[in-house]
Amino acid sequence: MRYDLIIRNGVCILPWGEAATDIGVVGGRIVDLAVSGAAEAEEMIDARGLHVLPGLIDAHVHLRDPGKPEIESIPTGTRAAALGGVTTVFDMPNTSPAITNAEMLRWKQEYASRESWTDFAFYVGATRENTPQLAEYERFDGVCAIKVFAGSSTGDLMIEDDPGIEAVMRSGHRRIAFHSEDEYRLQARRKDFHVGMPHDMHRFWRDEECAFLGTRRLMALARKTGRPAHILHTSTAEELEYLQGFRDIATVEVLVNHLTQVAPDCYEALGGLAVMNPPIRDRRHYEASWRAIADGTVDVVSSDHAPHSLEAKAKPWPECPAGLTGVQTIVPVMLDHVNAGRLSLGRLADLMAAGPARVYGLQAKGRIAAGYDADFTLVDMKARRRITNDWIVTPAGWTPFDGMAVSGWPVATVVRGRIVMRDDTILGEPRGQLARFLP
Repeated sequence: MRYDLIIRNGVCILPWGEAATDIGVVGGRIVDLAVSGAAEAEEMIDARGLHVLPGLIDAHVHLRDPGKPEIESIPTGTRAAALGGVTTVFDMPNTSPAITNAEMLRWKQEYASRESWTDFAFYVGATRENTPQLAEYERFDGVCAIKVFAGSSTGDLMIEDDPGIEAVMRSGHRRIAFHSEDEYRLQARRKDFHVGMPHDMHRFWRDEECAFLGTRRLMALARKTGRPAHILHTSTAEELEYLQGFRDIATVEVLVNHLTQVAPDCYEALGGLAVMNPPIRDRRHYEASWRAIADGTVDVVSSDHAPHSLEAKAKPWPECPAGLTGVQTIVPVMLDHVNAGRLSLGRLADLMAAGPARVYGLQAKGRIAAGYDADFTLVDMKARRRITNDWIVTPAGWTPFDGMAVSGWPVATVVRGRIVMRDDTILGEPRGQLARFLP
C-alpha cells in the first residue's frame, strides 16, 4: 500500500498508552498504526527521538476577528497556533460585531474556511434577543458550543440573571460554555477600588466568592433544566472541589496561566500583563488546580488567548483591559510541566485532545486511531528553549511568558495529513477546515 504520509520511528501517545509505531495516512485520515518497513509514501516524517501526540486543541481563544486585525485575526492567530503545535482552535464570539446571528455565523464559516492555518470551530454568543434561535444556531457547521457571559462582558453579550440564563439553557440541548463570575457581586464591590491601585487588587475585586457564587448559581440551573454546562477557566479551590459533585452535568476547564503563574509575584513582575479574568490567584488555588489535574476533575486545559496591545495593557489598573496572549505558548509551557513531573504526556493528550473532543462532541479528532483525522503534534521532550516576545507572531507582539526557559518544544504540526509547521517554519497555504460536531 502507498500512503500520502508516513510518520516513522516516533513514540506515539495512543489512547491505550505509549507505543513505538509507524503511522500511515491516506486522504487526511489515519489508516494504519503498524506500517510495514517496506511501505512508501508521498511524504515521510522521521520522528526518531520525538513523541507523536494526537493533534492538540486550544478550545478557548479570542482571535478578535472581525474587529481588531492590528491586535489579532483568524489568519495571524491560527498561524500562531500552528507554530505552537496546536492543530485546532475554538474561537470566542465577543468580536466586533459579535457572532450572535445567522449572518455573522455564515460570515465566520466562510472566512475561517478560507484563511485559517489550523482546523477551526467557533462559539455562538448568547444574548437575550437571540435566545429563541440558539437551538438552531448550535447546529451550524463549525459551531462548538453556545457561550454565555454570566459576568465580565459588555453590551448584549452578558446575561447575568437566573431567568435569562435559564431561558438559554432551555433553548437547545448541547453543552453550554460559561464564563462564571457573579456580575452582581462584581458591581457591588466596584466602589471599593479606584484607578491607580496596584494590579494585584484585580484578584481582590474579582475574588474567590465572585467565581464560586457564579458557579453555584449555574449548577443549580443545570440541575433544574438538565442542560449540561462547561465551566470555563475555573480558578478557585472552592469551585474545583464543589464541581466534583456535579460530574453528571458539568465539565471543567482550567487555564495554563492558573497552572503556571502565582499571585502576588506575577502582578509585581508583569503589572498589566498579568491582568486576566478570572484573575491569577495565590498559591493555594494554584496547588488546588494541580490536584484537580491529578485526580481527573479537570477535563480541558486551554489558553484563553485574548490579546490586547501593549499600549492598552500599560494603562493603570483597572483601566488596563483583562486578557493575555497564549495560543502560541500553551504547548511549550505544558510540555515544561510534563518534564517537571506535574503530569504525564498521556494526561496532557487527554486534557488538550481527547478532553475537548469528549466535552464538545468533536468528531474524528482527539486521538490517534484508525479512521480519525490525521492531526498530530510532534514534540521534542529534550529540547531546551526560551520563550521570547520576538517569537510571537500575534500582531500584539508579546507574551506573559517572555524570558521563560522551558524543556520540551513542538517541532511539527500536522493537520489532516498536511505538515503545516516544521522546525519553527510555517509551510504551504492556509487550508484549515471547520471542525465537525455531534448534532
